[in-house]
Amino acid sequence: MLISTILREEKPALVAIPVSIVALAFAPSVVPESIGISLITVLMFAILALSWTMFSGPTGFVSLATAGLFGVGVYVSAILRDFLPIEVLILIGGAVASLLALAIGMLTLRLKGVYFILFTFGVASLIRSSVAWWETNVNGTVGRHVSGASNEVIYLLLLIIFAVALVGGFLLRHSSPGLALQAIGENQEAAEHIGVNITKLKVLTFAASSALMGMTGAVMATRFRYVDPSIAFNPLFSFLPVVMAILGGLSRLYGPLIGVTILVVLQEFLIREYPYVYLLIFGLTLVAVVLWLPGGLVELTQRLYIRLKIQWIKMRMRITRFRRIRQADRR
Repeated sequence: MLISTILREEKPALVAIPVSIVALAFAPSVVPESIGISLITVLMFAILALSWTMFSGPTGFVSLATAGLFGVGVYVSAILRDFLPIEVLILIGGAVASLLALAIGMLTLRLKGVYFILFTFGVASLIRSSVAWWETNVNGTVGRHVSGASNEVIYLLLLIIFAVALVGGFLLRHSSPGLALQAIGENQEAAEHIGVNITKLKVLTFAASSALMGMTGAVMATRFRYVDPSIAFNPLFSFLPVVMAILGGLSRLYGPLIGVTILVVLQEFLIREYPYVYLLIFGLTLVAVVLWLPGGLVELTQRLYIRLKIQWIKMRMRITRFRRIRQADRR
């Protein structure tokens, strides 16, 4: 898409993206420490949700491999943390996750619907089981201790990755590959007939978005301090980004960010106030989101706005008609 078209049609986004990044950069210095720590969790899930949306949003291919790709980054950092600086570990974690996604993509992206969903979830479980077997039978240990980093360093690194994901997601939506991905989501056969190399495009997009997941895992390992397969490959890392993106809405770039903020705040509130029934309430909330908000809050807001606008136009028409009748009566 031409730059002039983007500048004309996406002026709010071009302002909101840098403003939000700058605001998040200064947030830790102006908010209480507890909120600053919560922002780390928000940024982590925001990156995972945005990365997931880059591929699954336009194509409709629901991937549940996020936990596996995130966990690979965690273990790269856990294994190499004592030998390499964290900046290098982030790049290695992203590269390993991207290569793994390439392999997964070549095997699975020819599948459709529920078969693709089950296969990606199965691959994530396979990676988790393989790492657990290796740790137990080869290394003779269950988990690993990871040299930690300060909250300030973790927050800064996550913010940089978030900025890359946000800008990358925006550019992808307004590029030829982005339009081709949307065409695949609308009708894959038709997209192939007009010349789109659907397999290559899907694999490359899946690999690029997976790199961000691996990079995030490499950073979060230094916050976990101790990792084992149940922590690194927690299935919630596959399901929560999907639900967060759906809650906010996939039609707009800011939709997943809204969903992430709401669910992270809700999760921490429930853990603090209702620790014994937290999982039950949170699970019911996720079910309600999937059943009754399939288009997300963004689509719901748009529908309400259109209805209110229609009602406002009708009211103005009635007022105008009433005034004309009164003027006619006076004459």
